[in-house]
Amino acid sequence: MTDFYNMTKRGADMLLSLFALVILSPALLMIWGLIKLGDRKHGAFFSQVRVGKDGNRFEIYKFRTMVVNAEDQLDELLKYNDVDGITFKMRRDPRVTKVGAFLRKTSLDELPQFLNVLRGDMAIVGPRPALEREVAAYSEHDLQRLNVLPGITGLWQVSGRSGTTFEYMVEKDLEYIRKRSLLLDLKIIMQTIFVVVVPNDAY
Repeated sequence: MTDFYNMTKRGADMLLSLFALVILSPALLMIWGLIKLGDRKHGAFFSQVRVGKDGNRFEIYKFRTMVVNAEDQLDELLKYNDVDGITFKMRRDPRVTKVGAFLRKTSLDELPQFLNVLRGDMAIVGPRPALEREVAAYSEHDLQRLNVLPGITGLWQVSGRSGTTFEYMVEKDLEYIRKRSLLLDLKIIMQTIFVVVVPNDAY
């Protein structure tokens, strides 16, 4: 892609992220309060190492939607995976809290990732950042997802993600990489807003 696209996309990402964090600050505070109300002993935020552009590792930020020992329980739940392929998704994951279920359904748990965008780890639109264990199992074809910055939202998320396979996610991500433009980014952002306002049954 051209330098103009990359520079414009980065500038727009920074401005939109700053705007979102300021405008949504009351909602961010309310979400923080709801999580703390349900569990006063632990933090409301969750960070996790993800793999970004060109294989670079970074810490992703989210509102915590699971119990604090969720990672310790993962091995026992892998057999209940509802998605084909190397990605783990479970419709009725017992680790998800009541508040967390609402945050996930509305994608509000993703809001702290605007901080990742400001840091340059992510873009607003792009493939979802993968876990290290997922990337370890990637084929050469799958590794093409790492050619661009990962995003808060993307073409896969607005293309009926519920119940889709890992292969479908990869193909949608690669389709975005091939076709990416400022106009496509804007279209995906607008579709994402609609998905958040009218949430579906996605995980």
